Amino acid sequence: MNNFITRNLKGDKVVWMVFLLLCVVSVVEMFSSSTYLVSRTGSISAPILRHVTFIIAGCIAMFITMLVPFKLIRMLGYLGLGASWLLLVYTLFFGVEAAGAARFLNVGGFQFQPSELAKLSLLIVVADFTDRCQNETFQQKAFPIYAGIVTVTCGLIFTENLSTAAILFMVSAIMMFIGAVKFRRIAVWASAILLFVGLIIGIAAVIPEEQYRESDNRVVKMFGRAYTWVARIENFFVEDTDPEAKYIITDENRQVVHAQIAVASGGLFGVGPGNSVQRNFLPEAFSDFIYAIIVEELGLVFGGILVIFLYMWLLFRAGKVARMSNSMFRAILVIGVTLMIVIQAFIHMGVAVHLGPVTGQPLPLISRGGTSILVNCVYFGIILSATRQIALETQNVRREEDGGEQMRSEEMTTEDVVVAEEAAAEETKGAEEIVFEEERS
Repeated sequence: MNNFITRNLKGDKVVWMVFLLLCVVSVVEMFSSSTYLVSRTGSISAPILRHVTFIIAGCIAMFITMLVPFKLIRMLGYLGLGASWLLLVYTLFFGVEAAGAARFLNVGGFQFQPSELAKLSLLIVVADFTDRCQNETFQQKAFPIYAGIVTVTCGLIFTENLSTAAILFMVSAIMMFIGAVKFRRIAVWASAILLFVGLIIGIAAVIPEEQYRESDNRVVKMFGRAYTWVARIENFFVEDTDPEAKYIITDENRQVVHAQIAVASGGLFGVGPGNSVQRNFLPEAFSDFIYAIIVEELGLVFGGILVIFLYMWLLFRAGKVARMSNSMFRAILVIGVTLMIVIQAFIHMGVAVHLGPVTGQPLPLISRGGTSILVNCVYFGIILSATRQIALETQNVRREEDGGEQMRSEEMTTEDVVVAEEAAAEETKGAEEIVFEEERS
């Protein structure tokens, strides 16, 4: 069994373990939390079969990614980014709306989310930039270009999901900082973006909300989402003056309150898989609040802490992989995709336990999704590909060292033979001289 795993699961075993455990938790909790989907579709098996199908497809995508050379990944990043820009613009005008924003495209009966492709592609492009910007001259000339690429990509995603755009921008900035881009450049750029975004949201929030609702223009409606963002922040930070208000469930706080009840009900060891009560009251129990259901069913010990540990374990392992890599592009890309997974996970978990405002971020590889599962599996494929490449390089170095030692051993053996022959010749010569002296005497 161990030989089978070693032979077939190429790459770092810890990363594999984290991936497989997350998949197991995902299948179990999706089956349990899909009550709302079952009532909507009328089928008990359809939601879980769909989820398992995407996980299997994600595993295939992960294996394919592991076989793709990093040189080709570097090139595909630029191609994917260009394609995602076009798809994001198209989605803005002709996409399928969800939660008041156009986010999806219908492709062959499935809904495709272009922002996931944009996230993956941008991380590759930023990693390529940090690899090239070790040259100060190149960094000075190219930084405005790549900063513009990040800004445009995040701006297009911003129209459909503010939190996703913010996470992607933050991860891109961290990758640049780790990749030795001067902090002053990053700080000036980030400050300008924050001021601009704040100005846009402020202006949009001043206009009466009714004007957005009555408009048929999708671009106008997009700015109307500023009210949603402001309301979520206010609901989290601004306490109601009425002390009884927190006990009243409204449309605005329904999901947050039921998520808190779920976490409190779970206790240390949970109510058991499949026994969740709050899944019947959380419309997004299978997605935006699945962590609350995990804690309710599996408890804080075997659910909440275990999931946190898996993501933290992945982060530390990826850091080790990056340190071992002799390629800047590969190291920064591993850090980028890992941060994308881990930061999104912690934001999701923070929302579920009411440590932050509602963002709508799914729990990577666990929450229900199609495109997001596939892209997260590609992230894992990139990490595993890097670990596999490092292992091959280490193996080659060891072979060279072993070969060198063998050659040195062979050289020493030859020298010993020569010395032995010379010593034998001296002994023979000495013996002949003794015999000659005896004959003379």
